[in-house]
Amino acid sequence: MNERDANMQTYEQAREWLSDFTANGMRPGLDRVRMMLEGIGNPERRLKSIHVGGTNGKGSTVSFLKEPMKEAGLVCGTFTSPYVHEFRERIAINGEPISKEDFLESVKAVKPIAESIAKTPFGSPTEFEVLTVIAAHYFASKAFPDVVIWEVGLGGRLDSTNAVHPMVSIITNVGHDHQAILGDTIEEIAREKAGIIKSGVPVVTCETNPDVVSIFDETAADARTRLYQINRDFEVLHAASNSQGWTFSFQSNLNHINDLEITMLGAHQTKNAAAALMAFRYLIMYYALPVDEEHIRAGLKKAAWIGRLDYRETEPAMLLDGAHNKEGMESLAEALNEHFSGRRFHFIVGMTKEKDPALLLEPLKELPIDSLSMVTFDFYRAAQAEDMTEKSPIPRTTASPDWRAAWEKVQQEADAQDIVVFAGSLYFISEVARFIHS
Repeated sequence: MNERDANMQTYEQAREWLSDFTANGMRPGLDRVRMMLEGIGNPERRLKSIHVGGTNGKGSTVSFLKEPMKEAGLVCGTFTSPYVHEFRERIAINGEPISKEDFLESVKAVKPIAESIAKTPFGSPTEFEVLTVIAAHYFASKAFPDVVIWEVGLGGRLDSTNAVHPMVSIITNVGHDHQAILGDTIEEIAREKAGIIKSGVPVVTCETNPDVVSIFDETAADARTRLYQINRDFEVLHAASNSQGWTFSFQSNLNHINDLEITMLGAHQTKNAAAALMAFRYLIMYYALPVDEEHIRAGLKKAAWIGRLDYRETEPAMLLDGAHNKEGMESLAEALNEHFSGRRFHFIVGMTKEKDPALLLEPLKELPIDSLSMVTFDFYRAAQAEDMTEKSPIPRTTASPDWRAAWEKVQQEADAQDIVVFAGSLYFISEVARFIHS
């Protein structure tokens, strides 16, 4: 990595400096991020945090936590990935991205530490590690939020966000993703996810697989803390779908709230919302978090997450969903059946090189699909359309080197009631969402 001139003056220069770290790829481990945090005075220790991990549903759960806190008048920081419109979205306060000026200031604070560690035997930090430290500096030195929600980037145990010691953690679920790094079996992946469980910090989960829950229970017991599991310690009751989302009631061993509403599609979103509610119940009881039922009701209704079962009334209608693993595709297929029964679908799918289309697309086989276009997109790990098409289990799958061309073609061929579904990598969905808003 080339060192930049110490006289860094613009956001663009700061962003360019950070992007140089992408060459280091993904190198899981906590040594480098802990050294950087220590080098700038451990700002993460001055923050009250919530840690959100899991295979699917992290972003939605972050939103279900953030919006009620905003309704209560709290200042909520979030660290999430990937971004949709602007890189700075990854570090935000009440949904507003960090300003260019504040980003530059925090980069300047972190830069000499990151560059000095790059010269040690530990090697150069990754972009995600450096960004985590930039976020911690900004939150603790400039924004001063009441609570920060940290979304795990990859896995959990060795993810850079695991350097944070939160008030409560959430593990949404465990599915097949990043097997090359996290392990081939669900149990191996579960142990990586369980790595965010810390001594004395309770954890909430929506996972129901007995083998996975056993691993979580064992890890929580070793950490001398409590695991709150869906259908054991809290549950979703009376869930019913409608054209706008879902209504449901929440029951836990601490409280009960009837007739809640969310505007996200998919039954799994009621579980993500319930996980957020269980975390709130704990924080209200043990940290006196000033979030009341009225704030929860209003916040859940406002919660949204671009690119997750994101329906838009275009011509034809479109739906964007970052279903990038088998479990995500199962949730997508279930939601399409729940909310759009009787309509036909045209899929445009982009995925990364490590994915197996035969496995990933299997849950779609029972849907009324008129066409499926495999496409590539602007990302260094994006798969080539032709390679994916050959392995697709869906009839009438074709390859298109440009997803915009695929979209234009399906606009001409689709009937008025059809829905065009963009699915696959979150990086692909983010690219589509930026194009739509441009």
